[in-house]
Parts: sequence; structure tokens; C-alpha cells
Amino acid sequence: KDELCKEFALKMQNDFEMSMIGELSYFLGLQVNQLEKGIFISQTKYVKEVLKKFMMEDSKPISTPMSIGCKLSKNDETPLVDESMYRSMIGSLLYLT
Repeated sequence: KDELCKEFALKMQNDFEMSMIGELSYFLGLQVNQLEKGIFISQTKYVKEVLKKFMMEDSKPISTPMSIGCKLSKNDETPLVDESMYRSMIGSLLYLT
């Protein structure tokens, strides 16, 4: 089994620009845990980074992310939303799987 893994790694290194630096633990925002029972992937670290980026680390989870019974109107006096930040937030959420 080890010989097969080494052979595969050499083949990949010859065909692609890559290096073997040990067991994979974090890749493209995904945490990878390799255990005997299988490989487990999570995005806990990425979610914490997103919450920190948007200053929402201390926010509490709720089932409905909006006030219930709130009336919306485009003629109210509330401040405008920062469109750039909104797009950045949505882009960050789209990356979650």
C-alpha cells in the first residue's frame, strides 16, 4: 500500500507542479481530517473567519434571520445598506457547502 502511494505521488509530481509536504489538513477553506474511519471535511475555520471579517463573532444563531412582523417600505428613513459589504457577505456565504 505504501509503495502504491509513493508511486502515485511520483506520477503526480511528474505530470503536475506539486510537492509532498505531509498530510493534508487545510485546503481552499476546507478543513480535512484523515482518520481510520474515513476522511472528514468541514468549514468551521472558514465560517469563523467570515464571522470575524464581518464583526459577527458574538452574534447568536436564530432560525429566522429577520424580525417577524416587520413591515418593509422603500420610503422609510433607515440608512442605506453598504452594497459592497453586502456583496462581499453574500459571496462568502456562496462558498459554503
